Amino acid sequence: MLLVDDETDFIATVAERLSLREIDAIIASSGEDALYLIETDPPDVAVVDVKLPGTSGTELLNLIRQEYPRIQVILITGGKVSTEERIQSMRFGAFDYLTKPISIDVLVEKLQNAAIEANSDPLG
Repeated sequence: MLLVDDETDFIATVAERLSLREIDAIIASSGEDALYLIETDPPDVAVVDVKLPGTSGTELLNLIRQEYPRIQVILITGGKVSTEERIQSMRFGAFDYLTKPISIDVLVEKLQNAAIEANSDPLG
């Protein structure tokens, strides 16, 4: 899985906590870095902060959906988010939308569900 957030302490802590649960995460601090990593080795799931320097999280979501439709994207934010913003992100193809601080148990559950979705055969 790929974690994309410009808050280095936050992302390092999340990656460490996921590692304790035997979930390996690759880290990117910008949308541009994330795209490079995705092109190199596409993950099943990307957890993307909405507010990133350069390419925003929602722009990154759109690029991923266009080029890598099987990658499931979970958006995260540290700010207040309206119901309409959450609904719009789902319309854009986000798998889910979480607000910081993130419960590691909730994140793990969402990651597992997103990975299942990423690997499901759409034709059944």
